[in-house]
Amino acid sequence: MHVLNCIPAQGRHCERFFLRGSHPSLKSGQTRRRLRLLSSLALAFALGAASGAVAQAGAAGEQEIKAAFLFNFAKFVDWPPGTFNHPDDPLWYCIWGDESYGRVLMQTVKGKIVDGHPLQVRLVHAPQDVKGCHILFVTAAHDLQAAQFVHTPVAGLLTVGEEEDFARFGGIINFVLQDEHIGFEINIDASQRAGMKISSKLLSLARIVHDDPAARRG
Repeated sequence: MHVLNCIPAQGRHCERFFLRGSHPSLKSGQTRRRLRLLSSLALAFALGAASGAVAQAGAAGEQEIKAAFLFNFAKFVDWPPGTFNHPDDPLWYCIWGDESYGRVLMQTVKGKIVDGHPLQVRLVHAPQDVKGCHILFVTAAHDLQAAQFVHTPVAGLLTVGEEEDFARFGGIINFVLQDEHIGFEINIDASQRAGMKISSKLLSLARIVHDDPAARRG
């Protein structure tokens, strides 16, 4: 089983090491899951300190780790000029699908500011609700109406998903399982269409993908 060894102080330094052999503790499904979540949390730390709520004694679950990633994504993306009317306008995370993610993300970003923008979270259920959103997280329990924001990118909207081929279908960032830890892939074609500039640091930690022409024709 692969685990990412990330040193937060060095940021970009992440290397894989291997847990081999038949150590009894690795036979436990619960232990394997804990190792997977811990390695994912280490990757979140590599992007810049994850929230205190996530960092407690390895107790983080998948939603908390994804919330830490979502928080950190905002630090490594430049939105197109004119996205914000004022330097201190809120940066809005919008959750489409599983509402429990909204509660977790609210706790993660509570009181935090990125580049002068206070971070706010709201739930959306219809296309008209997405106006004013800056990061749209489409969860696995999504409504089919959300697909329009994946196939037809909106300028200044960072779309994030957690389903297979979300990025290849036109989403910008997608959570994936890599070597049994939570990682992410980035579609640089989609980011360019949305006018988003993604930091090379974030790109270096991602699996880079491109549009799937067959998927986009569908």
